[in-house]
Amino acid sequence: MATTVNNAFSEFMKNYVNLDSDETLIARGSRDWLIKQIDNFDSQDGFLKLYNDIDIYFGSFARRTKIRELDDIDLMIGLGGQGSTYSEDYFGKIEIIVPSSASDLYSLCHEDSDKLNSRKVINRFIRGLKNVPQYEKADIKRNNEAATLKLKTYSWVFDIVPCFFTSNDSFGRTYYIIPDGKGNWKKTDPRKDRDNVTRINQKHNGNVMNVIRLIKYWNKRATMPTMGSYLLECLLLSYFDNNTNVSSFIDLEIPGVFLHIYTAIFNDVQDPKNIQGNLNQLSHEDKQKISNRAYADYTKALEARKAENEGDHALSIRKWGEIFGSNFPKYS
Repeated sequence: MATTVNNAFSEFMKNYVNLDSDETLIARGSRDWLIKQIDNFDSQDGFLKLYNDIDIYFGSFARRTKIRELDDIDLMIGLGGQGSTYSEDYFGKIEIIVPSSASDLYSLCHEDSDKLNSRKVINRFIRGLKNVPQYEKADIKRNNEAATLKLKTYSWVFDIVPCFFTSNDSFGRTYYIIPDGKGNWKKTDPRKDRDNVTRINQKHNGNVMNVIRLIKYWNKRATMPTMGSYLLECLLLSYFDNNTNVSSFIDLEIPGVFLHIYTAIFNDVQDPKNIQGNLNQLSHEDKQKISNRAYADYTKALEARKAENEGDHALSIRKWGEIFGSNFPKYS
């Protein structure tokens, strides 16, 4: 129950949108402990040569844009190339060519080939994880790009992605190379995503994160087709990067965000890493439905803001509840 709009948003963000702070601490500790266990894989007979210097956390949990409930935590584990090279085709598919001298990697190549099979590499991680006594009863399997680890004691899944790190290309850029889910490899660079979020959030005095999380909550409601979380995040970051000021009061930002989504959902959304190109692969029908919902909620947000300005917090809170659902606090 809330008596003011500000109290209502504070309560809503704390109890339904932002991750629980205690759970976040536990999750980070569990993640760090997992990394230490994987570091010990180096001593296992026949395991791959690790390159710990390039290990990196990625995904929305690492970027602090994750919302409740915490369901997955992503991490990349670095591997030494041992003289391997790679080639890339026009569509971004990468093949890693392994020298016969790198016997541990060479044993994981495609049949009758010197090209490294990413599925076999993930399966090798799965075998290593099953040798950790504390993970004996865990659910461990391969899921597209990652080895997934689900512990019975936690609600989240760890997605463990093996990766290599490239030398500088002709433009001076380096990349992470990860499984593509089809047995080959692809480029990525979570540093770019991390730095982009941090730069834009700092540009606006730390006021961007809560807005992104709130709109992600709105996106998950069953009132329209759901955008991919990463697509929505990039769309919002582009919007905030072109804004001169973002208020610390979330409700002041919501009308402008909805109005932006109303039109921008029809446009290309470029990958800030300059790797994937246009992220917006939604159908026109889905774009139209999202646009319609954004405009309807933009109108309600204006009504909520007007009611608050006139001192009618009860009406304002009710209007915000129409936008964000039954979990939004009621006026008391």
